[in-house]
Amino acid sequence: MTNNMITVNNDVKLPAIGLGVFQTPPEETVSAVEEALRGGYRHIDTAAAYGNEVQVGEGIRNSSVPREEVFIETKIWISDYGYDATLHAFDKSAAKLGVDYIDLLILHQPLPSEFELTLNSYRALEKLLDDGKVRAIGVSNFMPEHLDQLLAATTVVPAVNQIELHPYFQQKDLQALHASHGILTQAWSPIGGVTTYMPDAKSTLDDPTIQAIGKTHDKTPAQVMVRWHLQQGRSAIPKSTKAHRIAENFDVFDFELSAEELAVIDALDTGVRGGPPVEAITREAFAFTIPEA
Repeated sequence: MTNNMITVNNDVKLPAIGLGVFQTPPEETVSAVEEALRGGYRHIDTAAAYGNEVQVGEGIRNSSVPREEVFIETKIWISDYGYDATLHAFDKSAAKLGVDYIDLLILHQPLPSEFELTLNSYRALEKLLDDGKVRAIGVSNFMPEHLDQLLAATTVVPAVNQIELHPYFQQKDLQALHASHGILTQAWSPIGGVTTYMPDAKSTLDDPTIQAIGKTHDKTPAQVMVRWHLQQGRSAIPKSTKAHRIAENFDVFDFELSAEELAVIDALDTGVRGGPPVEAITREAFAFTIPEA
């Protein structure tokens, strides 16, 4: 893959590289979005729970890029799960973003302790899709058992499942399940930023194998990892607030990893998750609600 577009299972085209704004303070989000769009990004990934949808919308409006050229992705938080609550959550997010439609709307994560609420939220996404208020729908952090339950109980196959995925944690069985159903694998923490939060853990950015591949191509470890995702057909959502890092993460279309290099990176998988396990997520653990627009 040498270009930046992926066609998902309902024929919507999604820019493969998006700017992530998880944990980006609202006061830094506007400039980060403006910088990304100035540098060629056309996909911004946010979430109601990030608390910066307003600033994402402002950054898009401040740019010279027409709205229809920017792919906006956001997420419904678990405090808004349930059919009617999710329909209202769309209204809140759209108002904060300042848009009348959202390109990709996904459920932030399953709620295993109350999975029927998760299903009803997804049914609301199906309604929004049918009404033309969103162009594609999907999920995030769904494990195989959650996808199996969802697919058995709903009509629209998710366009994407956004999951933790980097060289040290590749979730290969889950990726294979996605492929069998035509679901795009979308990577959060695609360059392993989550590994830097773990005590005594080795960062993917310091991995000697990845660094050696980068030297071969005169590229940074981050660029090697983003390129690895693209060549394997995934969407990647790297995050940064620094202008040079934002530009660096997008500058990956002028080189190609060999089959051997891809295989070497694949072999770095440790199977160790950097983020919290989905089973630990309960409504009580994340009980905050998303403010009205």
